[in-house]
Amino acid sequence: MIQIRIWDWPTRIFHWSLASLVVALVITGNVGGNAMVWHFRCGYAVLSLIIFRFIWGFCGGHWSRWRQLTCTPALIRQYFKTSTPHAAYLGHNPVGSLSVIAMMALLVLQVSTGLFSDDEISNAGPLVSLVSESRVSLATYWHKGFGKTIILLLVAVHLLAILWYFLKKKQNLTIAMLKGHKTADHPAASSKDGPANWLLAVLSILLSACLVYALINLGATAG
Repeated sequence: MIQIRIWDWPTRIFHWSLASLVVALVITGNVGGNAMVWHFRCGYAVLSLIIFRFIWGFCGGHWSRWRQLTCTPALIRQYFKTSTPHAAYLGHNPVGSLSVIAMMALLVLQVSTGLFSDDEISNAGPLVSLVSESRVSLATYWHKGFGKTIILLLVAVHLLAILWYFLKKKQNLTIAMLKGHKTADHPAASSKDGPANWLLAVLSILLSACLVYALINLGATAG
């Protein structure tokens, strides 16, 4: 068996940071009050991470790139119809690829609506002043209702899928995301994961954070 580097350090840090921040967002959102300060901060951090992951999909390790997320309808049908060995999918399989894209898209929508939300008590997103009251109401309705529920359901499905892979296919996906490598019975491309890549990741996250900082200050500038 051959050990192959699948998930580089930046991808793994992104994954666990995003998971931690989503948990923090749910907790702070439910607690409310003074915890909302941290709710907003965690939201900004999530948006920074998503922008970083978008950039990293073009310049990150081999298995972290967007071209590895193969989730066309034909491939998804083929995945369910055939008994392809799990080693054929060292990165994300077609269903996993679809779940990654869906989660990222919904988190973008959730964070974006949070920027325009207003609870009409003491908490308002930084961009509320840029849109009409009707759009603020619509954004708030989605952010506190359907958006939150859908993301929680996706998280639950994600956790159940990990458990299913562990019990049925004897694959520990959590360990792979912690250690970064998987074993295979045939040679395959490894993700580059060295100082040069880490420096590129640091520059990418700094750029992402600067973009988010500029975005959340648009409302203050307009005001």
